[in-house]
Amino acid sequence: MPFVSIRISGSATKDQKSAIVADVTESLVRRLGKNPAAVQIVIEEVSLENYGAGGQLIADRDAAKGAPQVREDAHADPSQ
Repeated sequence: MPFVSIRISGSATKDQKSAIVADVTESLVRRLGKNPAAVQIVIEEVSLENYGAGGQLIADRDAAKGAPQVREDAHADPSQ
């Protein structure tokens, strides 16, 4: 039974999470021949206030640079 754990920074809509679950399930069925009913997926949304990189919270780094609080890639340098 496949178990997939996905962590994302910030948040996603219910529709986005539903699409992720469908896509990952379909990939495991197609690539590994798994039964879709057996695929379990957990999506964990990590607040930018609970996530750090490079020695500081992502929320603090983003606020100091005037960047929006939610970005696609929390590790990306907002100046690039």
